[in-house]
Amino acid sequence: MQVIPYGHQQISEADIEAVVHVLRSEYITQGPAIPRFEAALTAYCGAAHAIAVSSATAGLHLACLALDLRPGDGLWTVPNTFVASANCGRYCGARVDFVDIDPVTWNMNPAALERKLVAAAASASLPKIIVPVHFGGLPCDMAAISAIARRYGVRVIEDAAHAIGGAYETGKIGSGCYADITVFSFHPVKIVTTAEGGACLTNDAELAEKMRVLRSHGISLEPTAMTGPIDGPWYYEQQELGYNYRLTDLQAALGTNQMERIDQFVARRHLLAERYERAFAGLPMQLPVRSSKGRSALHLYVIRSRHPRKSRGQLFVALRAAGIGVNVHYIPVHLQPYYRRMGFGAGDFPESERHYAEAITLPLFPALTEDEQARVISAVGEAWGDE
Repeated sequence: MQVIPYGHQQISEADIEAVVHVLRSEYITQGPAIPRFEAALTAYCGAAHAIAVSSATAGLHLACLALDLRPGDGLWTVPNTFVASANCGRYCGARVDFVDIDPVTWNMNPAALERKLVAAAASASLPKIIVPVHFGGLPCDMAAISAIARRYGVRVIEDAAHAIGGAYETGKIGSGCYADITVFSFHPVKIVTTAEGGACLTNDAELAEKMRVLRSHGISLEPTAMTGPIDGPWYYEQQELGYNYRLTDLQAALGTNQMERIDQFVARRHLLAERYERAFAGLPMQLPVRSSKGRSALHLYVIRSRHPRKSRGQLFVALRAAGIGVNVHYIPVHLQPYYRRMGFGAGDFPESERHYAEAITLPLFPALTEDEQARVISAVGEAWGDE
């Protein structure tokens, strides 16, 4: 029995040809495919600058560095996310804390954020950065979050690893209307892929330049940026302690070609999600909400089981046994051993913990066929049925 995965890349012959073209060119890394990919991102999202990087994790780290996050500073994110959303703060030596999620959107709860900031202001322990996460591709209430953050002088990094192709209010996610920096992921299960890869988008030229330098060892080749005499045309300076967070031209060529089909990918995901909504309307489960303020990129299709007699674990095992490659997004970050050692524990963020106890991620990707989706729907119906 063939297993239907929860996510999968869609690679066309044109994608393959784009990569082969780079393989036959003069540059397979640090060449012209990188700025072409970055231009495709800015053109689509409406941001002024894009910095392509080796992963979204690298992008989050660079974003923190560009915003001068230092040891002892604070970074807050949500527990309902991949560990990278918090780890980027720890890479900088920052104190990490969390804001619980909204029970309907499963994104950062603006009211919980404001309550926590009020308390932090009273104790002189405000964070420097907050990292809201567009879970599953659904945009957070960024207007509210941004307004709250500005009142307290807190910078905002949008973790949009799930969300390229989505929209909020009148702009695309990544336009930078409500965040200092937006970070995308191009992992194979995401909306578009570069195999591994990510990007940081910003409207701030200074932040963009910091991230460009830091992604390549902190080295500058720009004559106007040199701090001393230039020995010759070969001269460069390491001006910061940077990293090798570069994307290759092979990956950039794949990403550029994928960007040509991004709206098609998102539309297909919405069509599949609508079929799920119709099929599951009568079952005891909570389905992903639609936002009145934006359009989800629908990276994930997560349901929360409300079955009166079967646990999430039992349902998960039944679906896996039926060849449905379901997953769980996410184990709350504060319950990971690394963060437990910092004093976090069960009960700290109850809504995120409830989400974890109920969540199952179903297959959703553009290449999912109607027959495959029918198999998923049938397996869910059988698993949720009374015995």
